Amino acid sequence: MIDNDLHISEKSSIRGLFSTAYLPPQSYIAALLKCEKIKLEKHEFYTKQTYRNRCKILTANGIMDLILPVEKPNGNKTLTKDILISNHTNWQILHWRTIESAYRNSPFFEYYKDDFLPFYTQKHKFLFDFNLNLMWKIIELLQIDLPEISFSEKYEIANRSQTDHQEVDFRNAINPKKENALEQTPYYQVFADKYNFVPNLSIIDLLFNLGNEAEGYLSNITKREPH
Repeated sequence: MIDNDLHISEKSSIRGLFSTAYLPPQSYIAALLKCEKIKLEKHEFYTKQTYRNRCKILTANGIMDLILPVEKPNGNKTLTKDILISNHTNWQILHWRTIESAYRNSPFFEYYKDDFLPFYTQKHKFLFDFNLNLMWKIIELLQIDLPEISFSEKYEIANRSQTDHQEVDFRNAINPKKENALEQTPYYQVFADKYNFVPNLSIIDLLFNLGNEAEGYLSNITKREPH
């Protein structure tokens, strides 16, 4: 059975089904690391107010959502693969300035900034392609080896029985509206003197603050046991 909980306690024969995500949260990347096989959903009806087009970072003013503006050519029946990035506003300039302001004093921002800058200076058409290329870059910078990744050819039904592996549906389990279910050891964050540790921010928070130690940190993230 597909399990809708965030099961990432240890690597096993898990096949994970994931939505697209913009600068995904740490729980998303940690879940990828626990999977034997990964499938990205392209054929779902697009869901708003999710990590598909937003991320959370920590700024001088607290937690902030960076929301990537999108257009739905077919209204509410638009598939994720067909969602367009709206370039009617200067969202790229705004996002980059916000990221730079939040992380310029982090230990590794200068080291990685040139890898991210092209995503905020070049125009992009489709959300799915933009997110995917950005994720490839993040995986490269984290220096992690992911298993086989495939893409849905139609909408994946989330109740199939499996005999030789566990299939986990992360598409809605990893959601900004849901409480973080992960156990994370606090790491240094830029505004540590102003705020308590904030878990499960965008992966860039971890990358800019921990650098090449980020992969090891992600591997040790586990599911919080219920009290």
